[in-house]
Amino acid sequence: MTFQELGLEPMLLKAVTEMGFENPTPIQEQTIPQLQGKSTDMVALAQTGTGKTAAFGLPLLTKLDLNSRFTQSLILAPTRELCVQISKDLINYSKFLNGLRVTAVYGGAPIMGQIRDLKAGSQVVVATPGRLIDLIERKAIDLSHVDVVVLDEADEMLNMGFKDDLDEILSNTPPTKNTWLFSATMPREVERIASKYMESPLEISVGKKNSGNENIQHIYYTVNQRDRYAALKRIADFYPDIFGIVFCRTKAETQEVADNLIKDGYNADALHGDLSQAQRDLVMKRFRSRTLQMLVATDVAARGIDVNNVTHVINYNLPEEAENYTHRSGRTGRAGKTGIAIAIVTPREVNKIRDIERIIQNTFTKADVPDGAAVCEKQLFNLVNKLHTVEVKDEEIEKYLPKIYEELKDLSKEELIKRFVSEEFNRFYTYYQNSQDLNISNEGGNNGKTTRFFINMGQLDGFNRNSIKDFLVEISGLNARLIFNIDVKNSFSFFETENKCVDEFLALNKKGIEFNARVISFEVSKAKASGGYGEKRSYGGGSREDRGRSSYGGGERKSYGGGERKSYGGGERKSYGGGESRSYSGGGERRSSFGGNKEGGERKSYGGGERRSFDKPSGEKSFSGNREGAERRKRFTK
Repeated sequence: MTFQELGLEPMLLKAVTEMGFENPTPIQEQTIPQLQGKSTDMVALAQTGTGKTAAFGLPLLTKLDLNSRFTQSLILAPTRELCVQISKDLINYSKFLNGLRVTAVYGGAPIMGQIRDLKAGSQVVVATPGRLIDLIERKAIDLSHVDVVVLDEADEMLNMGFKDDLDEILSNTPPTKNTWLFSATMPREVERIASKYMESPLEISVGKKNSGNENIQHIYYTVNQRDRYAALKRIADFYPDIFGIVFCRTKAETQEVADNLIKDGYNADALHGDLSQAQRDLVMKRFRSRTLQMLVATDVAARGIDVNNVTHVINYNLPEEAENYTHRSGRTGRAGKTGIAIAIVTPREVNKIRDIERIIQNTFTKADVPDGAAVCEKQLFNLVNKLHTVEVKDEEIEKYLPKIYEELKDLSKEELIKRFVSEEFNRFYTYYQNSQDLNISNEGGNNGKTTRFFINMGQLDGFNRNSIKDFLVEISGLNARLIFNIDVKNSFSFFETENKCVDEFLALNKKGIEFNARVISFEVSKAKASGGYGEKRSYGGGSREDRGRSSYGGGERKSYGGGERKSYGGGERKSYGGGESRSYSGGGERRSSFGGNKEGGERKSYGGGERRSFDKPSGEKSFSGNREGAERRKRFTK
């Protein structure tokens, strides 16, 4: 079907033809004939990037009285970016219509200029809910003549907390208006709006309800939290022609990731709510012109990003609400093209992937983060392909060729090719030749790829997690990323490193490195990082071992710092620091005497029985341990 077959008015048909539109998308094909020249409410479900603006914009333009300056159509959108995009699209569609005025009103821009535009008269107003409420309260906009209200990205507006604003706005419009609701998903709140403000709405759904775009391939990688950024870089390098959006949860994280990418040589920038409107416009201009390779954005800021040919959407973190994944992934695979949506997750987050699969009615592919060899190969053949297809400007380069031939005359064709591609290949090979494997299993753990170390330095030596990491980096010469899971105790610490680094730390023992006149020693801990069966002992004056944590029934934990501490699952716990503490979790007895019974006191606790506490030799407190019985308290003083 063509736009002409949809029955578009000649001036609108001329405009969309000039814009390069030939065939309507499925949502356009279903909505335009139903809305054009008819009076009806409508609920339309379609994914982002399926052409929803034209689906409601073209029929909306046919309903306007261009000789009137009253606001006749109101379009609500969740973000300023989407407001601006819709306004631009409507202006393009109406290029050959005389007298049409479209005004976009949104936060982050001077309100007085928007008020002047409204007073001049606009048949169509495109607004964010917050700014429109402000204008209503200032009595700067008249909605009494509105015939059509369009709620674009209705689910996202509700996710952003605009429920009350939408109710207030809709209550300020005539009851005779038509409401057209467009949404990617259909949560309960969207259904509530439909039932409250619409009368027998026409329902149109493109694809399955709440489903994702079928043109998008969904992939997830499982890594440790500390390796998220390394995985992001690995992905970016594995897809040399990536033109993508990286989604983060917070504004601070968005800026941090963007700054790190820029520092590491990637063409990237951040888009979030702390930027001024001028800064946001500049970032989006660079992204649309493909000057940026990667745009790092928050969910809110990315609403309304209508950019074609986005190849990848990368979820640096999964969204708080699983439904928001649909909006994120909808930034790619637009207008019938294919795209890739990637999620970087930790083992704990794999369950969220399953939740998202149920919502988008699609399946994720679990993939391994590419290793260094795979990245180098991909980059190498990308370079070869570019050489093969590069445009040669014969006339411009002709005058330089004789000198070039002379310089390279001693090299064979094979040698020339090898050296030319090595110029680019060497850069990646040098960086990735000793790269670590970032992948871990969904079940967690370290896949046996890391080793836990003990070091006889701790808080008493003035160390904390950051300073001891810096110290370890300094004496070992290793990259800071290879030292992690640091646990600093009073007089000793634990840390983890990759197995390949074990010998380097053990070799430091032979160097006799001293700190504060004490020789530093490293020992491989027999305990697993995730915990294990057995015994853990810590001796306050000599050697220390870490043989496992006894949080499991049947194990034992002892701590000797001048005394003894034992813990039994269902058994007994003792602590000697000059005294004794016992705890019986089986409803037994707890005793505590401190300082070698210096205070002369005793404390017992019986599960369901009696608790006594003697603060001094002559003092006693007794409580009934049965909560369902009567409580008694006695105090004896000397």
